[in-house]
Amino acid sequence: MKKWFEYNKKELALITGVLLFLVFVFVNPFSLATKPNLVLSIAVLMISWWVLDALPLAVVALLPIILFPVFNISSIKDVTKSYSDSIIYLFMGGFFLGIAIEKWNLHKRIALGIINITGTNGNRIILGFILATGFLSMWLSNTATTMMMFPIAMSVIHVIEVNQQSGHNIRNFSLTLMLSIAYASNFALGTIIGTPPNVAYVNYISDKFNYNIGFTDWMIVFTPLTIVLLFMLYWVLVKWLYPNNIKHNEKGNQFIKEEVEKLGPLSTPEKRVSIVFIITVLLWIFKDLINSFQKLVVLDDTIIAMMAAVSLFIVPSGKIVEEKKTQLLDWPDTKKMAWGILILFGGGIALAKALEDAKLMEQFGNFLASYSTGNTLIMIFIVTTASVFLSEVMSNVAQVIVMAPVISSLAISLHIDPLILGIPMTLGASCASMLPMGTPPNAIVFASGHIKMKDMIKTGFVLNWVCIILITIFCYFLQPMIMRLV
Repeated sequence: MKKWFEYNKKELALITGVLLFLVFVFVNPFSLATKPNLVLSIAVLMISWWVLDALPLAVVALLPIILFPVFNISSIKDVTKSYSDSIIYLFMGGFFLGIAIEKWNLHKRIALGIINITGTNGNRIILGFILATGFLSMWLSNTATTMMMFPIAMSVIHVIEVNQQSGHNIRNFSLTLMLSIAYASNFALGTIIGTPPNVAYVNYISDKFNYNIGFTDWMIVFTPLTIVLLFMLYWVLVKWLYPNNIKHNEKGNQFIKEEVEKLGPLSTPEKRVSIVFIITVLLWIFKDLINSFQKLVVLDDTIIAMMAAVSLFIVPSGKIVEEKKTQLLDWPDTKKMAWGILILFGGGIALAKALEDAKLMEQFGNFLASYSTGNTLIMIFIVTTASVFLSEVMSNVAQVIVMAPVISSLAISLHIDPLILGIPMTLGASCASMLPMGTPPNAIVFASGHIKMKDMIKTGFVLNWVCIILITIFCYFLQPMIMRLV
């Protein structure tokens, strides 16, 4: 029976998804209008096929191009716009930069340098990555931070694999390191600029209530939350779910030193890739300052990423290959591009836009209101829980933009300070950990090949509840002492 199930699991997964789709179409369990019910049914079909691994993730992500026009949800032109959203090109630019870093072995040099500092102990390496990624992501876009750390982490995994016997410990180490940089980027909630939903909500409060949430006030409350989340992330990944038992050893340490010596001084291509990389990072960090001082050019994360990508094809490498000059990147190098992840995220954006256009978010807010209670702690818990799990299938920025007015109205009707419910909703929107399309960092690390869907779902489910509990505690006990609208 078990063999038969394993042999036919793809077909069973396909049938399960179709049956769930038909149930939602014909039973309409939430008594929705025709169009919103169709959108929800397609969402159920896509999520079930993603979760059950019925088809390759990118193939499932193409379903909106077929189903939305067929069911008259939106036109083919409108649907396909989602597959060329600006965030897709941010990914693309970051992936090109990663390919160039890998092509010229710069990632290996950085990785060996990190291991030289942390030693070959698996736990110390992972803790180092979590703390470094979390700190950077408090000041940089979480997507940009993950893109910076991704090729370095991949190289560290390779170095450790060379050093250790393959097996369960290596798999756990690889999986944990990849997940840690994504989740550490997501959990960097300690500054207003740490994640896009924070910025969106602060702007909404400023426009709606003429109240400016102070940068310092935010840090006082939520930097401690970030620190606790990062150490909880380490404990959940390393001590509970995926212990790697990779110990520091002198043989491994000697191997690292020998590899560093073999690399020798920085080569010309390494220097030039380093320059492009450093300029890109500096532009990501200081783009707001640059934009505020002049209006001739306006920069954002995507433009900067594409500038880096194009420059890699322009800047000569300084190496002659087969009597021809070469650039830092040549088009054949793009065979390594994770094109499937770009399609996957495009499908996620298309689905999120359809959910928003069908006003399912507003109806969800009304549903929340119907379960409202006079207990503030319970309401914070409900709103945070809903926000975290909803952001698994919806753009977290779009979610905050749509939900902020709903949650504010709900709070006012319950005679609660809007910030008491609005901020936990905002923080929860950044913490989706179960699905690759939940946040851009999730999608980036999923492209590594070290993470299976079942691993991300299991780990993400645990971390979602950790985030919900900690956000609820901080927003109930600490936030009102520092930030109050009324």
